[in-house]
Amino acid sequence: MSTDSTKDRAEGSGNPHRRIAEAILPLVGGAANVTSVTHCMTRMRLALADRSLVQDKALKALPDVMGVVEDDTYQIVLGPGKVARVTPEFEALTRQAGPGAAAQPSNASKANASDAATPEAPEAASPDAAAPAAAKTADDLAAEGAALRAARKEKNATPVKLMLRRIANIFVPLIPALIGCGIVAGINGLFTNAGWLPSLTPALAAIASGFMSLIAVFVGINTAREFGGTPVLGGAAAAVIVFPGVADVSAFGEKLAPGQGGVLGALFAALLAVYVEKGCRRVVPSAVDVLVTPTLTVLVSGLVTLFGLMFVCGEIATGIGHLADWLLDHGGAAAGFVLGGLFLPLVMLGLHQALIPIHTTLIDQSGYTVLLPILAMAGAGQVGAAVAIYLRLHRNTSIRKTIRSALPAGFLGVGEPLIYGVSLPLGRPFITACVGGAFGGGVVGLFYQLGTSVGSTAIGPSGWALFPLLKGNHGLGAIAAIYGLGLAAGYLAGFVATYFFGFSKQMLADLNAPSESEAAEPDTATGSSPEPPAGGTAPDPAPAPAPAGGGSLGGGSLV
Repeated sequence: MSTDSTKDRAEGSGNPHRRIAEAILPLVGGAANVTSVTHCMTRMRLALADRSLVQDKALKALPDVMGVVEDDTYQIVLGPGKVARVTPEFEALTRQAGPGAAAQPSNASKANASDAATPEAPEAASPDAAAPAAAKTADDLAAEGAALRAARKEKNATPVKLMLRRIANIFVPLIPALIGCGIVAGINGLFTNAGWLPSLTPALAAIASGFMSLIAVFVGINTAREFGGTPVLGGAAAAVIVFPGVADVSAFGEKLAPGQGGVLGALFAALLAVYVEKGCRRVVPSAVDVLVTPTLTVLVSGLVTLFGLMFVCGEIATGIGHLADWLLDHGGAAAGFVLGGLFLPLVMLGLHQALIPIHTTLIDQSGYTVLLPILAMAGAGQVGAAVAIYLRLHRNTSIRKTIRSALPAGFLGVGEPLIYGVSLPLGRPFITACVGGAFGGGVVGLFYQLGTSVGSTAIGPSGWALFPLLKGNHGLGAIAAIYGLGLAAGYLAGFVATYFFGFSKQMLADLNAPSESEAAEPDTATGSSPEPPAGGTAPDPAPAPAPAGGGSLGGGSLV
């Protein structure tokens, strides 16, 4: 072992995020099995050379892992804040290890990967069976959640959904800047309204608005990168949109305005630049490629943007804003009810990614998106449903432990563990959680119709984490109160719907029966095996061991 490596490990030993990365790396097949590493708000996203090398059960059992999601990448749910600290440490470890460092799959990991790839279908219980069925544990629900994720992934591999996923890849990297600038804007608004520090508020306004004034450039860079072009050329094509001098250009008989077309215009301008660049690469001689290709790329894409895309995309962006206002002005509670109730199914279908550029367009236009607070109520319904499940399954210690470990993240808007680890595998509680989200969305929509709009200055956070980003057409106190009322309605409706309608009598009997491990456990006082409970009067069975830290949880995406 080299001296540098020893030093790095010694320095990392006192870093908790380094230790998390060191624990994860061998369980995903080692450094050579990881081809790329990125992260979003809650997940570290890994591209893997060989999926079978991943030790799923051991990975989920890590205390700091809240769950995993299999999509176009292997996504490890670590939670907001932590993922941004663990990912750089993980990347550093993969660079230090160098090539050839992948862990060879053990028999256990091969078996585990096989189980993950082809989960066994649960055997149907015979009506004539004499012995009571063993209760489902959190591990059972996690296995069912993994099967549901695999089925969803297969169904989502359509051209339209793959395109939506690529569009999401363009906007997701912008979320940290949107959040940071949004919170600064909120602080500036508070100071301005209160008359505090008048000499500082112009500086805060500049900090909050600087990114948004150039967001088109960042969209162009990410678009070119995602579709295989040169990022800086995509940024150059999109930069035309925000250049102040476009006010001297006329298109379709009207003067253009700087920023017209917004993020949609930037996306299409950069996409056009990618295709022009690729076309040039095929026909331009290599001797002059460095001069001709960039010039033609920015010239062609720039002219098309100025004399076509800016006007057309500007009309589309304006239409999106008017549609959102019209929907909530006229639909009110009904529109909020539908939007809040359907958001989780949209996530299951992979269609929620189409909302990301819509949110960004609304933020670019008015400074906030009125849709996100309504859609965030889906998470509130999920939390209320989880609390009801916890109370109804009073004998199922495994599922109750999963809920206890996942609820804090659920309150902060990280709903993946509760969705795939609890409600979706159970079936009916997922539907009643959607009911909770519908009622929460209905409350927020009703107040919009009454004249108070509740919006968010950034996308990504939800739940309690959205409070610092709230903005609307009234004071922050009124906006926060309405959002809090919506959350309370979502919690309550999700709880009531799940507690009274989330389970059939047979489901409760099966889920509250002792698990196989509990049934086989000898009585510590008599040394004999316990009798099966009769009439529900037997004492609660001893708690069954469960993975620490909610390791059996699954993952998904809410926003």
